[in-house]
Amino acid sequence: MHAFRNRKFSINRNTGAPKPVRRFSFGEPSTNEANSKIHRQFRAAHEGHLPHAGLDPTRASTGVVWCSERAGEYGFFDEPDKWANLGQGAPEVDDSIEGSFPRPKTLDISVNSREYGPTAGIKPLREAVAHLYNEMHRKDKPSKYTWENVAIVPGGRAGLIRIAAVLNNAYVGFFIPDYTAYNEMLSLFKNFAAIPVPLSEEDGYNINPEKIAEEIARGTSVIITSNPRNPTGRVVKNDELEIIQDLCRGRATLVSDEFYSGYNYTSDCDGSVISVAENVDDVDEDDVLIIDGLTKRFRLPGWRVAWIIGPKEFIKAIGSCGSYLDGGTNVPFQEAAIPMLEPSLVQKEMAALQKHFREKRDYVVERLRGMGFTIKHVPDSTFYLWLNLEGLPTPISDGLNFFQACLEERVIVVPGIFFDLNPSRRRDLFDSPCHHFVRFSYGPKMETLKMGCDGIERVINKFRNAE
Repeated sequence: MHAFRNRKFSINRNTGAPKPVRRFSFGEPSTNEANSKIHRQFRAAHEGHLPHAGLDPTRASTGVVWCSERAGEYGFFDEPDKWANLGQGAPEVDDSIEGSFPRPKTLDISVNSREYGPTAGIKPLREAVAHLYNEMHRKDKPSKYTWENVAIVPGGRAGLIRIAAVLNNAYVGFFIPDYTAYNEMLSLFKNFAAIPVPLSEEDGYNINPEKIAEEIARGTSVIITSNPRNPTGRVVKNDELEIIQDLCRGRATLVSDEFYSGYNYTSDCDGSVISVAENVDDVDEDDVLIIDGLTKRFRLPGWRVAWIIGPKEFIKAIGSCGSYLDGGTNVPFQEAAIPMLEPSLVQKEMAALQKHFREKRDYVVERLRGMGFTIKHVPDSTFYLWLNLEGLPTPISDGLNFFQACLEERVIVVPGIFFDLNPSRRRDLFDSPCHHFVRFSYGPKMETLKMGCDGIERVINKFRNAE
């Protein structure tokens, strides 16, 4: 009972106004939080719009969408070119990266592609995906992927929803901080219970085998994680992945979101891609599901072409459930994707990608450190920085107020609170250890990054001069 004595007041979930009894949170909100417009907006949007009949408005948007909506109040949608959008989780998409192959500008649309396509994807693309993984990750393995081990899905979110739809009754373990869309996916379906596993900054946000063993020991039978990690930019390398997969084998299904697998800076940008596919013993027996696609590493987020790789029985179910969930992937874009997956072409593409994005990473790390940010762990993958704000002036030392101040300089970042997944809303998010972080994306072009860093520097100087 002693832990509850200091709870003094809470916030009305509809209006954002203080109320006398605080139900879930241990600490008293700071004056900075209680008086902040952006904090009140956040609480109103995520805890209690007055409901219309049949509507759950908390399903309406993820963190990135909410941030864009707030930026729209400052004119972002009217003049997007004048903004540095460092919030969107997307890479630059033009053809200016040295060594990168040019993206198609036109599609040759076949007559067959006018028909409905199979909800598991067209066979030639499924074959191309299987061949790519066999060449890049399984050359020395007797067990090889075939087209029946691959389902094509209309984007990563659709893929995650399909996976969730076919899971059995289970505890599903996930690690925080992690990808914001997991939050909705993990709360949409009632056939499993989502169990959060916090990672710490002191450990470098590392998913180590001991944590996996603990989760399995308490009955977790499905583990989902992004690797490389969104938002921390960390990667679990193959030596640790092998141990983790050995622990899961026969005990738990491992779902590996590998959308950032190409953004790997651990092998001197030689084009190597880290994947759990390396350590699968038998492609039809190991309960390992891989999800990836053209979105991030092929820099085609608008195409909405992605894939899930796994045992045939899983893939058959995942393919079938597309008939009632999303209807399947656009067929002309599937056909256009096939030539891009030739393994030697992909290897060169990944090397060019890694060199280019490592240069951008090094630029923003140097700029931000020069402003006074402490970056303990320089990301070894992805195109994200997980920025700790605690050393900044108090008015901008939490994610929401820093986000608000950046909007006034036409810069968008994402408050860290969105990555502290809380699908069952069991606790007050303002107790979150992610509250004093933001995610900074160096996915955009260099000129956008320079504009964004200049804007952040103005924010910091403004508040330092006011101290």
